Amino acid sequence: MNLEKVIFGFFIVLAATLNFGFFVGDLDNPAHHDIYELFAAIVVNFIATVLKFGDRTQIGAVHLSTSLVADLQLIAAALVWGYGVHIAGVGMSPDITAKVVSLSGGAMLANVVSIVILISETIMQRR
Repeated sequence: MNLEKVIFGFFIVLAATLNFGFFVGDLDNPAHHDIYELFAAIVVNFIATVLKFGDRTQIGAVHLSTSLVADLQLIAAALVWGYGVHIAGVGMSPDITAKVVSLSGGAMLANVVSIVILISETIMQRR
């Protein structure tokens, strides 16, 4: 068993599950979406992105691009959250919450694509 591949797979799946945990709930109910879970999803997605830098194959490039998309979506979600709470002063209104959750949904889709690529790459690998 290759420890590097285990760690790589672990962070890809953890990024997706944290994002899914934040995403699940009523779209416009801020009580269902915790800021700390969003923060954890951002941090783990960054770690997964860094782990994807070493692969120089075409599949590695697609892995990296899906991770960058997820990072961008989650950063945008955090910025919208910060804007709504600290700049606009409206707090986590249903409108702001819906925007944040929608952006995290886009990141979750990118994470799912990354997991599908990981699984297909694993299946195609010969022993």
